[in-house]
Amino acid sequence: MTHKAGYVNIIGNPNVGKSSLMNVLVGEKLSIITSKVQTTRHRILGIVNGDDHQIIFSDTPGIIHNPAYKMHEVMNSFVQTAMIDADLIMFVVDVTEKTSYTETIEKIKETNVPVFIIINKVDLSTQDEVVNLIKQWQEWLPSASVFPVSALHEFNTAGLFERILDVLPESPAYFPKDELTDKSMRFFISEIIREKILLNYKQEIPYSVEVAIDTYEESERLVKIQALIFVARDSQKAIIIGKQGSAIKKVGTMARLDMEEFIGKKVFLELNVKVTKDWRDNDKLLKRFGYES
Repeated sequence: MTHKAGYVNIIGNPNVGKSSLMNVLVGEKLSIITSKVQTTRHRILGIVNGDDHQIIFSDTPGIIHNPAYKMHEVMNSFVQTAMIDADLIMFVVDVTEKTSYTETIEKIKETNVPVFIIINKVDLSTQDEVVNLIKQWQEWLPSASVFPVSALHEFNTAGLFERILDVLPESPAYFPKDELTDKSMRFFISEIIREKILLNYKQEIPYSVEVAIDTYEESERLVKIQALIFVARDSQKAIIIGKQGSAIKKVGTMARLDMEEFIGKKVFLELNVKVTKDWRDNDKLLKRFGYES
């Protein structure tokens, strides 16, 4: 029996649904999904194993065209790496985007691996508009395959999965067959907390925040977690905590419930907030948060 394996790297602009698509294809919620842009900050692997295949999906941050911080530069470097080490590139666009793709198209043309253009969110468009978009992408990248999908409604995702399998090279598995991702439990715990911050706070707060797990102690029935929420200013700390601690309590409760489902045990969660003005440009802290290009 032949065995196929390879890296399927998902790239695209912020908020086009890359994480939603990967979660559907992997069958697990590995990447944060919210309506805010720049939700994904890291390159996250989701591994799908079968008897005759191993597909390593790679979710990447949205391409940032004008990086403001060192953190943004590292996020862009994750995308550049994904263009290089892929066995298949999936470039996700969505029907509502009003942007120029010239730069990305030129970079894709420089690669010599199969390319799928994924037109996501087709449920928000008419059939004629989708047909025109498909024709447009076939003109821009004649060698690519174009797939209209809706990750949210899982439209055409099963067919996409089959086509991914078709183009992957014959290869032994890269990871043990019982592995689902390359990230640690601490990483996912911090991402759960960050997701709840994205959902509960407005304006610049979610983009000024990072989460580090100080302690993770697991016993037979309980997991004790202490997490530190980093913000850039004192005023942000006050907003995160909220009146008499109400805001941070809500975040903690929502995060704890998700953690218990994710881990399968009761969770005791303690959240603290720390002000560090320049964390997005601080090499030492960026390394602690996993931003290593």
